[in-house]
Amino acid sequence: MDIREHTGTEYGTSRASSTSGADSDLCTVYVPTRAQRLYNAVFKRAFGFVLALLAVLLLSPIMLLCAIAIALESRGPIIFRQRRVGRDGREFYIYKFRSMRVSAPKYVATADLSNAHEYITKVGHFLRKTSLDELPQLFNVLKGDMSLIGYQPLVPSEGTIHPLRDRCGVHYLRPGITGLAQVNGRDLVTTEQKVRMDLLYLKQLSLWEDITILFKTVAVVFSKKDYAEGNEVYEIMLQQKSVNEQESAKTKSKLTDTQVLKKIS
Repeated sequence: MDIREHTGTEYGTSRASSTSGADSDLCTVYVPTRAQRLYNAVFKRAFGFVLALLAVLLLSPIMLLCAIAIALESRGPIIFRQRRVGRDGREFYIYKFRSMRVSAPKYVATADLSNAHEYITKVGHFLRKTSLDELPQLFNVLKGDMSLIGYQPLVPSEGTIHPLRDRCGVHYLRPGITGLAQVNGRDLVTTEQKVRMDLLYLKQLSLWEDITILFKTVAVVFSKKDYAEGNEVYEIMLQQKSVNEQESAKTKSKLTDTQVLKKIS
């Protein structure tokens, strides 16, 4: 099976977010408890390996169909690999089904493309929307580069988020195919929100938490909630920001009116 390699080293930061406010409350390293360290070192790895192996066996017909569909629709490799930052800040190659044409810019994140839809193939759009493009990452789990549940692994040049993850201790864990941030906002999560949820996951690390996230992942995938590509990401974020600002202004206005009435009375 052909593999297309993306180094990712020339990617721009794909998700604009101000992290100045995050520095103050994300500066303390969280040290996992003894029970959490034991779970992460032994049970989480074994749990993930067994489930990933079963998933590969059960989903192999679907993976084969995905590969055939990709090969029939557009020329190029079926799978591409790309460098990402993982456990302890070490880089590894992540595997995905190719969802874009070979003419797509190699070193630009999809969220930064104003014309992303021109490069994403019809099959690729379906794979992305249903998260089927992530299935080859099961082999990353079997190799030990990733876990089923964890933080989202990003390209090395996402310079804003990696120092924050280091500072919080998030890189103590392996990255995951899915995770707390992925099921709470998916493509519409800012850098600061992502790190906060990564840290929350680390603090709540347990078998029950992982099982809960797995079930939520199934629900999110089938609902296709919070899926966006290219400029859609920023447009939706700006709309959400505008709505939040309007709600905040209304709240302040109500408080002011209440204060005035109190003074009058």
